[in-house]
Amino acid sequence: MTITWISTCPAEQWVARSVERPLNAVSGPALTTGKTILENFKGFGGCFNELGWKALQLVDDNVRQTILAELFSTDACAFNYCRLPIGANDYSEIWYSHNETAGDFAMAAFSIARDHKYLIPFIEAAREMRGEDFILFASPWSPPTWMKFPQAHNYGTLVWDPEYRKAYADYFVRFVQAYSDAGIAIDAVHVQNEPNSDQKFPSCIWTGAKMRDFIRDDLGPAFKAAGLETEIWAGTIERGDFNAWAGTIFSDAEAAAYITGAGFQWAGKHAVQRTRQAFPHLPIIQTENECGDGTNTWDHAHYVFDLIQHYISNGAEAYVYWNMVLKPQGESTWGWQQNSMITIEPENLAVIYNPEFYVMKHFSAFIRPGAQVLATVGPMAANALAFRNLDGTTVVVIQNPGDAPRAVPLSLGEETLALTLPPLSINTIRF
Repeated sequence: MTITWISTCPAEQWVARSVERPLNAVSGPALTTGKTILENFKGFGGCFNELGWKALQLVDDNVRQTILAELFSTDACAFNYCRLPIGANDYSEIWYSHNETAGDFAMAAFSIARDHKYLIPFIEAAREMRGEDFILFASPWSPPTWMKFPQAHNYGTLVWDPEYRKAYADYFVRFVQAYSDAGIAIDAVHVQNEPNSDQKFPSCIWTGAKMRDFIRDDLGPAFKAAGLETEIWAGTIERGDFNAWAGTIFSDAEAAAYITGAGFQWAGKHAVQRTRQAFPHLPIIQTENECGDGTNTWDHAHYVFDLIQHYISNGAEAYVYWNMVLKPQGESTWGWQQNSMITIEPENLAVIYNPEFYVMKHFSAFIRPGAQVLATVGPMAANALAFRNLDGTTVVVIQNPGDAPRAVPLSLGEETLALTLPPLSINTIRF
């Protein structure tokens, strides 16, 4: 049996460590892997945002290619399941939509011309690194302003008249078709980013009932009439109220017939377990990592580990980071400073790999699309996740959230290994 142990802690990043075998010095119950709890894990990724691509333009092409390789190449983070906005979000350079021509119900003025400046080059560079195994989903933060009341990118609701709903469904269709014409397949759309949050940045308020009706009566039929293979997902849900959202949407058979799965983020994590319980065969993904405050601390990195553990152990088939690359402090267009995996210093062009880069890499560098998620059993089970790749390798990712070393016996089949996890560490064991 060949065993690899990679460890990261505040003092040491990405260090190969030795494994004691067989066990002779550590007593107590071992961490073991159990039955399969998810058959087909789809992958990890991040969101393509304008300010991320702008940050990448600070460095020369060689450095930029190195950063992109660290995120997307198969011998690094190997991100394969990524997100992009439909129109502006809070990490776009300006607020915009793909059709600001008031009253253009026929979508004659629809255009993704702006995306050719930022998002499409970012996506193309990532796909070039990652290869064919690349999944891309998209969601709007706001409809075009003329479709809303009040008419603004932030706040407000979609005008709930049939003519507006039909035009907005066509807006989604045109987006998918325009990206296809640009050579980029949109694998899925989620109806609205954080549909129950009235934000200072681009946003739009929905209810679960309205999302259900829009999918059933407008978006689903529009995709079907256009012959699109792009999936429709109920997302990205940021509330923990199962009954108001997933329970409402998926209990309607006509709406559910058009929907592939559900996407959750932020407080939506509190609805994942009940959604899995109610709809055991429904695909679920996590859609946006909680973003911190721009200080990129190790404490928040361990919080991100907890998020990954929660979502995946409760059946999420993908985990998506938020901003992959930003300038220091990562300030949004509305003033919120947020974390990123990588920071680029404008003054000296230093490239800093932040703690959450290593948390994500501890998973994504070893776990391949199609992996099984295995149950973990033992005292450290709530701080661990286990996977079995299609090639037969098994990967266990364990954190030690404490400030002292932690002895952990790890049972691998008939063999038990002795691990002493460094304080405040993330560890990947592949065998």
